Amino acid sequence: MKFGQVSNPEEIDFTLPPTPSDTLDVLRKGDLTRPFEVSVGCAKWNKTDLKGFYPRGTKDELSYYATQFNSIELNATFYNSPSKEQVETWKSKTPADFKFFPKIPQSISHFGRLLNVSEKVASFVDAVALFEDKLGMVFLQMIDNFKPKDFDRLEKFVEDFPKGVPLAVEVRNAEWFADKDISEKLYEVFKKNNISNVLVDTAGRRDMLHMRLTTTSAFVRYVGANHPSDYERLDNWVKVIKEWRAAGLENLYFFIHQNIELESPLLATHFIKKLNENFDLDLRGPHKDDTLFS
Repeated sequence: MKFGQVSNPEEIDFTLPPTPSDTLDVLRKGDLTRPFEVSVGCAKWNKTDLKGFYPRGTKDELSYYATQFNSIELNATFYNSPSKEQVETWKSKTPADFKFFPKIPQSISHFGRLLNVSEKVASFVDAVALFEDKLGMVFLQMIDNFKPKDFDRLEKFVEDFPKGVPLAVEVRNAEWFADKDISEKLYEVFKKNNISNVLVDTAGRRDMLHMRLTTTSAFVRYVGANHPSDYERLDNWVKVIKEWRAAGLENLYFFIHQNIELESPLLATHFIKKLNENFDLDLRGPHKDDTLFS
């Protein structure tokens, strides 16, 4: 993942911003009697990106990946909307507790720019709905040059999106965050429509680390800098998540990227261990006797 990549990560201030009071207000609506649902994974499962992750002779990458992690940020659907048959195949290769978080196709977000896309949305939703209990959350990532001047277009999209399918949205253009009135208007639309506001922690775009949650689910896309500070950054996220959980956070969906993706499982393993220790969870992750660590 090259978005937000910098050549000088040692010069970046990676301090996590304080949690806004509006986020705490949203979280207080959460039900702490429910088990804390946590999904942690990578963005891809293919051998090309995750060199060294798979044991020699692995024939089915997804089946093996699903024994190591409990979820995947499914970027494959961004490039091509999946067929129903493809979804059924993916579902059949994973255990009962595995979750998919498919990205809305670029034909809708980038090429169509949310205009006249109702048929494409319907086709995509009809397919991913077949994940059934294994569908975590669908997410929309807008193209970098999609600006607030097209606010009405985004508002209509989220209002029309099928209500039975949980949705998260990531906007990238800096104008969404530069003007507080604009960002607040966006967050209100998300809250009204029960849309999760995606947080992105990446070196070159600290403005996207707004810490504004609009539902009791946190969808975080973490991009390491292939730098020793990556691990400390994850440790600091654990501290924030403890604060959010105490306030009412019900679900955490946390996906780890690297500019050099083959290191993503290493970071994810560290993070999973910290979550298990701090929240009394039993999330699975690669172990030190696996190929990844040899």
